Amino acid sequence: MRPAITALRPVLFPAMVLLLLQHPVFAQQKMNQFITGLMAKMTVQEKIGQLNLVVGGEATTGSVVSTGVEEKIKQGKVGGIFSVSSPQRIRRIQELAVQQSRLKIPIIFGMDVIHGYRTIFPIPLGLAASWDMQRIEESARIAAQEATADGLNWTFSPMVDISRDPRWGRISEGSGEDPFLGSAIAAAMVRGYQGKDLSADNTLLACVKHFALYGAAEAGRDYHSVDMSRIRMFNEYFPPYKAAIDAGVGTVMSSFNDVEGIPASGNKWLLTDVLRKQWGFKGMVVSDYTSVNEMIDHGLGDLKAVSALSLKAGLDMDMVGEGFLTTLEASLKEGKITLAEIDRACRLVLEAKYKLGLFEDPFRYCNEARAQQEIFSAKHRGIARATAARSFVLLKNQGVLPLARKGKIALVGPLADAKENMVGTWSVSADVSKATSLLAGLKEVAGTGVEIGYAKGANVTEDSALEARTSVFGKPWQRDARHPDTLLAEAVKLAQSADVIVAALGELAEFTGESSSRTDLNLPNSQKKLIDALLATGKPVVMVLFTGRPLTIVEEDKKLPAILNVWFGGSEAGYAISDVLFGDVNPSGKLPATFPRNVGQIPIYHSYKSTGRPLVGDEFQKFRSNYLDVSNTPLYPFGYGLSYTRFDYSPVKLSKTRLKGAEKLVASVRVTNSGKYAGEEVVQLYLRDLVATNTRPLKELKGFQKLLLQPGETKEVRFEITTELLKFYDNKLRYDWEPGEFTVFIGTNSRDAAAANFTWLR
Repeated sequence: MRPAITALRPVLFPAMVLLLLQHPVFAQQKMNQFITGLMAKMTVQEKIGQLNLVVGGEATTGSVVSTGVEEKIKQGKVGGIFSVSSPQRIRRIQELAVQQSRLKIPIIFGMDVIHGYRTIFPIPLGLAASWDMQRIEESARIAAQEATADGLNWTFSPMVDISRDPRWGRISEGSGEDPFLGSAIAAAMVRGYQGKDLSADNTLLACVKHFALYGAAEAGRDYHSVDMSRIRMFNEYFPPYKAAIDAGVGTVMSSFNDVEGIPASGNKWLLTDVLRKQWGFKGMVVSDYTSVNEMIDHGLGDLKAVSALSLKAGLDMDMVGEGFLTTLEASLKEGKITLAEIDRACRLVLEAKYKLGLFEDPFRYCNEARAQQEIFSAKHRGIARATAARSFVLLKNQGVLPLARKGKIALVGPLADAKENMVGTWSVSADVSKATSLLAGLKEVAGTGVEIGYAKGANVTEDSALEARTSVFGKPWQRDARHPDTLLAEAVKLAQSADVIVAALGELAEFTGESSSRTDLNLPNSQKKLIDALLATGKPVVMVLFTGRPLTIVEEDKKLPAILNVWFGGSEAGYAISDVLFGDVNPSGKLPATFPRNVGQIPIYHSYKSTGRPLVGDEFQKFRSNYLDVSNTPLYPFGYGLSYTRFDYSPVKLSKTRLKGAEKLVASVRVTNSGKYAGEEVVQLYLRDLVATNTRPLKELKGFQKLLLQPGETKEVRFEITTELLKFYDNKLRYDWEPGEFTVFIGTNSRDAAAANFTWLR
């Protein structure tokens, strides 16, 4: 045996050395040595230059555009650039950095790749409605593959802000109201973008945003102040950020709002105490667009003062504002900041570039062949189509859907032939000319046995100024100049000769998104008039609802026999909607955010707490917590969504009803598809802590499973419950569980769920 071992030794030894060198400890040491050596050569000005992130293309989130970028690159005064893409353009810019600057430090290139790059997936709120972590991760993986093929290596995503106020336009960019669902999505998105090797040329450095609490802006008004208790922060708003950190996200973006009176970009408690010390984040923190400069308007001092405050708080990179670039050297000389603080920030920026492999190959992401082959491919479009179809939420159906492939369909509505709006908000890299409208998709998917007629019927709104304000970011809206009565009459005439009417209604894409807050969440009057006129024909009407937020559609729910909420489905929206309308895909989406009855109910969400005077039942009771004029209940609860088939649930079965210590509880139900169509169902688990030292929510989402069932098929769904799921932060911010009585709920949404009780002791 000895000769054989000796013979293998030359082969085994190099392999073992290679494995050792690839170990994280050795890789970290190698990176530290490299960056320490590089920083020893850098001047203070060059270190500060690395902290400067500039916009190289069209501004997408603010009005400031960087100037003199080329000369600053040559002087070592630019660390990163965003809103520039294509291998050719990025190569030219990178050549300036690595050939004409003194130390040849490469630049990092970022973009707002939010829900796809060229192949656009549903808006994030729509993706969340799929409750499908595999598809969500796959959407981020495809976005990373396409973006890196076009030269990019950094995305400002995922946006994980919890929001319970649909007036806030950026609710469309997040995952809704729930921290458990939001945490699962945050981790999935990070995995999809970053993969297992950031230095690979098809993985993208992710940036979780906006840290923190941006989705809780007062009055739902963008950029507004945020004020809440720390117990609420840690229990309800922080978990998705923490999930992204635990998943290994490489960068974090600070938010515009203040937290406890200090704007987030200068808030040391947030950026250092919580993010770095409590959660152990080791990466780079970048400001949002000019958010450092905006601290001046918050009332915290001049540009020099707020820049120093931000650096000392733990901010590493200044997006666009250039306060770091123009003031930090003076603040250092005045003793307002330290060289160690500059070094910390510079090192973290350089580490991000090192992990991306840019020092090894600055042109790693400049492969023109990849750009030609991998962007907007047929494969990617097919996945986007399938994902979109599974994000749509069937809100109502009185036997109208699915549509038959025969007869005549009247497709009516201002959004029926509006392909530019299919991609939704925050689709800055989309080629909207290649998106598919509902009209085009319906004609192709319907086949030859169906006659499809089209009439616009109305403008989106009678307010032309509102339309103009939302015709931005490559989504021009062509307002029909004809008289509203002419548009309406044309639609009615078409509808009268049809067997069924499909009405494409709702919001324009940029009714939601950044700086798109609204106080009126009803459908505009122009669309309400169109609905009434269509219903007056006596023909069945299906409303296809385009929206980036929960809307108040009580009237429509009462009047219409069928409502399909399609969010904004992305590049392939027209095809995906048609797939669902004709029953090729059974809708399986579930709401990630509660639909209120009116704006007066906002904020409304499923995990609310009981008061000392809770309402019993739904009827008004004096001296109880309720409204005089409307029910406490939402129009559609969190987790709600119908199917073309019917799912029946057995009672909840518990493996035991008394537990102690580290035992595990299994809660299960049997779910049966009792209808005629194969379908997917999202089985949801909620828990309630009945008696605790702090008030606790009546229901908290703690698990979900999405399963496919054939007609007549039954499956058992099992959830394993441990004490980890019972933990919460108390008012002293201690994170633990308390023994006592609990209720478990399992069902099809947060309202319709069967319950069982158990006791868990220490």
